[in-house]
Amino acid sequence: VLRDDFRQNPTDVVVAAGEPAILECQPPRGHPEPTIYWKKDKVRIDDREDRISIRGGKLMISNTRKSDAGMYTCVGTNIVGERDSDPAELTVF
Repeated sequence: VLRDDFRQNPTDVVVAAGEPAILECQPPRGHPEPTIYWKKDKVRIDDREDRISIRGGKLMISNTRKSDAGMYTCVGTNIVGERDSDPAELTVF
């Protein structure tokens, strides 16, 4: 089972370059409980990069750069399938 509705969709975030950015997401309820990954501009984010960490539903980018700006989507996934959250925009100034 994987429901359609996200418990929490990410919201738009505006940060100054060099500041940390946090996007939060709670996936839909499902059985088995869905895991999360994030996409930026429709491309899966590699959280092995030093500045990026994903814990629970939180995407944390430390020391943001202009290049981090874009549209972020949280994806909840389990054996039934995947659901995309509403997109959120990260603006870096």
